[in-house]
Amino acid sequence: MTDLSLGRAGLDRDRLLRLLQDYGVYLGVAVLLVANIAFTPHFLSAENFRTQAVQVAPVLIVALGMALAIGTEGVDLSVGSVMALATSLISLYLGYGVWIALVAALVGGALVGVANGALIAFIGVQPIVATLALMVAGRGLALVLLPQLKDVRDPGLRSLGTGDVLGIPYLVLIAAALAVLVAFVIRRTTFGRQLLAIGDSRAAAKLAGLPVRRVLIVVYVLSGVLAAVAGVLATARLTASDPTSLGNLMELSAITAVVVGGTPLTGGRVRIGGTVAGAVLIQLLTATLIKHDLPPSWTQIAQAVVIVLAVYAARERGKR
Repeated sequence: MTDLSLGRAGLDRDRLLRLLQDYGVYLGVAVLLVANIAFTPHFLSAENFRTQAVQVAPVLIVALGMALAIGTEGVDLSVGSVMALATSLISLYLGYGVWIALVAALVGGALVGVANGALIAFIGVQPIVATLALMVAGRGLALVLLPQLKDVRDPGLRSLGTGDVLGIPYLVLIAAALAVLVAFVIRRTTFGRQLLAIGDSRAAAKLAGLPVRRVLIVVYVLSGVLAAVAGVLATARLTASDPTSLGNLMELSAITAVVVGGTPLTGGRVRIGGTVAGAVLIQLLTATLIKHDLPPSWTQIAQAVVIVLAVYAARERGKR
């Protein structure tokens, strides 16, 4: 084989990896849809699509915050615990009114974000270590506030979880609105450009005079608030507060959605459209395994395989 042929083969392989990273998540969603249409009974029904959309909404909302953190070359492992903390705060403050409870939940998520951001931006703790500490502390605090499952029967909160507009559930509308808002922030605002610059090179961003510490704190506050929103919506849908199980392994699902969607772990780039597709892919994968009577543990294995493939594709592309 000539040098020219070898060069063309390498170019074709690089192009394939590029296409796989940029559009592989959409191909995966399409393949799962076709497979379910062909082999899953009653998949093509309005009720099934409504169920899938409602279930993917909290994952997507958490993944949006995770995408911001990963865009700065960080990560937020505390998102599942923030969901648990939010559900505990709702139950604790619901007696004062639904709006007080909602504000308390969001403030709780923001405070966890402040703690994460301060540890990372001011003390210099690695994001994985800082957010791991808050993951443990947040879940513990949630269980202190509410040691066991508690029914939530407030009509206003229940309507948030079960209501709809023209047949579209509130949960789906909220998730879609947040995705559009985050995409706008990333693409059209100074904050978004600063976030991506920090992800490209934090040292260069500091030399350029960018407010690195402030941006990092805001990023983790946004991640915490979005996780709290997801916890509120999950509580409203389930009509129960369960800090023991709510948000368990949510960080895995969120990271999977972000990485599979094309946002590199090395930072400097955030793909919101890909993140949305990644969240849909994870939900379809989970639903497919459940509908075919496979145990939940297979879902975790499948997610791990998807993450490895996505990271491998990004790594191979980065070499070229």
